[in-house]
Amino acid sequence: MEQTTILHSPTLESVLMVERTIEKYSQECGKYQLWKKLPKKMMYQTFQVILDYLEDSGKIMIDNDGCIIWTYNPKRIKKLMKEGLVFK
Repeated sequence: MEQTTILHSPTLESVLMVERTIEKYSQECGKYQLWKKLPKKMMYQTFQVILDYLEDSGKIMIDNDGCIIWTYNPKRIKKLMKEGLVFK
């Protein structure tokens, strides 16, 4: 993750709100459109920081068209582990 100056660090509540919104609108819209769909207002810079975190942690992907895709699925991972998936 690239080091930048953060004027306002996101709260856990903000991160969870963004996660829920991405899950709801996965594969439907890009960054700006998703930001506008948030139930509460937040600074766009804070939103960008959250997206960077979620992308770095593997919870989301952003395709070539800028569409945000929710990729985190712990239930599926647990099922695959029970079926013998091996992690390195």
